[in-house]
Amino acid sequence: MHPAPSVIIFTSLSGLGFGLLFWLGLGQPAPTGWIGFGFFFVAYALAVGGLMASAFHLGHPERALKAFTQWRSSWLSREAVAAVATLVAMGVYAALLVFAGIHIAPLGWVGAVGCLATVLTTSMIYAQMKTVPRWRHWSTPALFLALSLGGGALLSNNGWAALVLLTLAAVLQLVAWITGDTRLARSGTDIGTATGLGGRGAVRQFEPPHTGSNYLLREFVHVVGRRHVQSLRVISFGLAFVLPVLILALGLTHVTAAIAVLSHLAGVFALRWLFFAQAEHVVGFYYDQR
Repeated sequence: MHPAPSVIIFTSLSGLGFGLLFWLGLGQPAPTGWIGFGFFFVAYALAVGGLMASAFHLGHPERALKAFTQWRSSWLSREAVAAVATLVAMGVYAALLVFAGIHIAPLGWVGAVGCLATVLTTSMIYAQMKTVPRWRHWSTPALFLALSLGGGALLSNNGWAALVLLTLAAVLQLVAWITGDTRLARSGTDIGTATGLGGRGAVRQFEPPHTGSNYLLREFVHVVGRRHVQSLRVISFGLAFVLPVLILALGLTHVTAAIAVLSHLAGVFALRWLFFAQAEHVVGFYYDQR
């Protein structure tokens, strides 16, 4: 798929924001006053900023409110409902904690569960797509959750939790890459199934379906060179996992914590770019792009 900046920003920032809100909802930490305001401001800026970025990928952003009406069948709609409900619940929890010094733990727990539900529904938008075998795997939601919780733990200064969760996310990322590289080939899809002519024998393309580009080619067909993929994987893995984990293992200071957060965020952006750029949509077979 074409790695649109809006969805990269959306999946990267919102995951980190809801991850931070998760730990704040559990009271880890439970800051009050201006410190608490700062924590919740950062969390909401990331979560809401990411959600707003996603609207720019819609063909008609003015119709975004209609996304809330299809929750019975659409993971996108479920994500919208879960996100708004979570942000409202955490907003009440944050206001009471920051401005009144009142800590209502059960409300925070409800908000924390909502954060998990929101990240899960985001991941299922991609994991449920039969047309992208690389995504249709349990590692997709597992990785989204691990990255969100690990990044949130890093932002909330929960060092040991961040160390464990980022290590887990690193393992899940390797699993996603190793198994994902062969998933399209193992799906049984080829140009014969794409054209419906496979039952007549071997199929090859004589001419492209049309001479110009179209929506399908712009959105769903994006081929990255193998050499570039390997280089980007090493860079993104090092930034998102290796450097932050090393810093966490050695101990955090104000300076090293900032370096770890910035490194992780840059790595997640690179990982998300690869996530979309390597999504081998089966429509590519129809255009002989696989």
